Amino acid sequence: MDNIGIVVDDLEAVIAFFTELGLELEGRMLVEGAWAARVVGLEDQRVEIAMMRTPDGHGRIELVKYLAPEPISGVPRDAPANTLGIRRIMFAVDDIEDAVARLLDHGAELVGEVAQYEDSYRLCYVRGPEGIVIALAEELGSNDNGR
Repeated sequence: MDNIGIVVDDLEAVIAFFTELGLELEGRMLVEGAWAARVVGLEDQRVEIAMMRTPDGHGRIELVKYLAPEPISGVPRDAPANTLGIRRIMFAVDDIEDAVARLLDHGAELVGEVAQYEDSYRLCYVRGPEGIVIALAEELGSNDNGR
């Protein structure tokens, strides 16, 4: 997998949210022109893209803000976990309480609560800017950063 694309309205807020999770802004650019329109099937497309890289360097999230044409909203920002489509991206964290606290400082909210699965993981869902839902997973008994 090269990257996951997320269409957003408030690019700055979403960049700050993912930066707080430890992702690094790899670059930003404006994309427009006939070649781009042919790829996505939208005429006169103009988008600002911010590419975020995961701390391990193996994954990226492409944040896309459409300048033209206007973005279309189809799914409510507070859609529940059983809504069809991609519902969340999961991130491994070393300290789930710390990660949640930092994200809450950026306006995020817990979807449910932090719960423990057996003696293996502590897990939760967090809704951030734009209604983006991420999951956090803290592996228990393995804080050796060997993930």
